[in-house]
Amino acid sequence: MALEWVILSYVTAAEATMVLLLTLPPGLNPLRKGVISVIRNLLRPFLSVLPFCLFLVLDIYWKYETRPRCNSPDSCTPTELVRHQKSVLKSQRNALLIAAAVMFYWLLFAVTRLAVEEEQLTERVQRLKNSD
Repeated sequence: MALEWVILSYVTAAEATMVLLLTLPPGLNPLRKGVISVIRNLLRPFLSVLPFCLFLVLDIYWKYETRPRCNSPDSCTPTELVRHQKSVLKSQRNALLIAAAVMFYWLLFAVTRLAVEEEQLTERVQRLKNSD
């Protein structure tokens, strides 16, 4: 299962990088237009992150439900207790990674939509100025 988490972390890092590229200052218009067109084409493939995250949430839930129970102090050895605590920490870290992936996809989608609308409005204003 470690490969899935590595893939999700790379995808999340790519989404965060794309959000940063979309928020470049307006002075870099030629670069910004290229970045917007590339990201618009990548939004659909990156949509597969959402079902992937759902699968990983179900995996965390399954691990939570099937974890060993230490109800009394004598039922678990210290080694089992440490292993259980490490497992809980990993699950919490992975849940944060899932939340970050979903949040960055939503940000990427929203910022891309706003950038496209801004581009269209700028073109419309230029056409109106040219027609007057």
